This record gives sequence, C-alpha cells and structure tokens, in this order.
Amino acid sequence: MIGNLKPLEIVLIIAVILLLFGAKKLPDMARSLGKSARILKSEAKAMKKDDEATAASETTQEQAAQQPIAPRTIQAAPGDVASSRPATETQRTTQS
Repeated sequence: MIGNLKPLEIVLIIAVILLLFGAKKLPDMARSLGKSARILKSEAKAMKKDDEATAASETTQEQAAQQPIAPRTIQAAPGDVASSRPATETQRTTQS
C-alpha cells in the first residue's frame, strides 16, 4: 500500500498530520516514537539472548541427567535434636 503512494498523496498526508497535531508537537512525537523503537529493539535482543541461554542450560541439564547422581547426605546442625529422628516417625506427645 505504501509503495503505491504518489508524491502528491504523501504531501497531503503530511499536511493533514501537521494540521492535526501542530508543528510544535511533531518533534516530541518523533522523539517518543524513536525511544519506543529503541526499547522494542533492546527487548527483542534480550529475549533472543534469553532463548539462547535457556537452550544452553537445557543442553547442560540434559548432559547432567545422563551422568550418575551421587547420593546426598544431609547433616543436622550441631545440637539440633529435632532432625536426629527419621522423618517418617510420628512425634509422641504427653497426655495428662
């Protein structure tokens, strides 16, 4: 559609924009449009980097999943008697 515009039509569109918004507001509008375009561009780059980082971490996770996992030992803090019992054991309460 834009490729089919003749020079006279472009001048008419510019004249209508000038009448609607005024010559003083056009530079501010162009500046804010430029800022928006820069923000959009930077966000698109950030999303692309995020996707690349996610793909790399998925590859690393797949490689880690193929390696045998060593059992973990959880140690209680010194003086911690609550964690010295097995987790499945029910706690006894004193009833009067």
